[in-house]
Amino acid sequence: MGLPWYRVHTVVLPGRLLSVHIMHTALVAGWAGSMALYELAVFDPSDPVLDPMWRQVRGTVTNPGIWSYEGVAGAHIVFSGLCFLAAIWHWVYWYLEIFCDERTGKPSLDLPKIFGIHLFLSGVACFGFGAFHVTGLYGLGIWVSDPFVPGGIASHHIAAGTLGILAGLFHLSVRPPQRLYKGLRMGNIETVLSSSIAAVFFCGFCCCWNYVVWFSNDPYRIIWSHSLSMGSGLLPARDISKS
Repeated sequence: MGLPWYRVHTVVLPGRLLSVHIMHTALVAGWAGSMALYELAVFDPSDPVLDPMWRQVRGTVTNPGIWSYEGVAGAHIVFSGLCFLAAIWHWVYWYLEIFCDERTGKPSLDLPKIFGIHLFLSGVACFGFGAFHVTGLYGLGIWVSDPFVPGGIASHHIAAGTLGILAGLFHLSVRPPQRLYKGLRMGNIETVLSSSIAAVFFCGFCCCWNYVVWFSNDPYRIIWSHSLSMGSGLLPARDISKS
């Protein structure tokens, strides 16, 4: 059978395409959980600048409940294992009725509708992250370094999430015209793969560019010198002369 993470190009079956995506999610979640455990193992509370675990909550959480450092790492690893099992199941039982065309009864993929589903779900996640977690309404909030626009990250996530939700609903309810469908090769799985890789590259490029341009070679000095908490109101910034 082989592990289901690369054979989609040789066997393009709807259920197995889903299996490949679940396996990729399992790999990412497992890596995140493993690295969280590693960072916890080398955790040094006396180093508040270069320690990635300390920067997550800045030492302000007194009762995290199940979402402690260990809880978060364990949740990622458990989620990774469940996704691995789900990927194996979908690889074996790929011929599901949900992936069959009602008119022909044969396996098929409605890629424009799948695009709309992905866009809608990513919009919901983006909106929820900005409206609840970043603002501290439900969660710990985050630390920002801009004293002039402390709500910029939250508002931009809310705006982008709203746009994604509306665009997803549009693509779920409106079918592309024939010329556009053929011109953009919307029915080709390779086109979907290439456009997805381009989107991921764009996100990574923007993140790296922000760090290079905004923070130069010493990001943490600027962040902690002008630190503001979105979760517990605006806290006074540190004195930059003492940094």
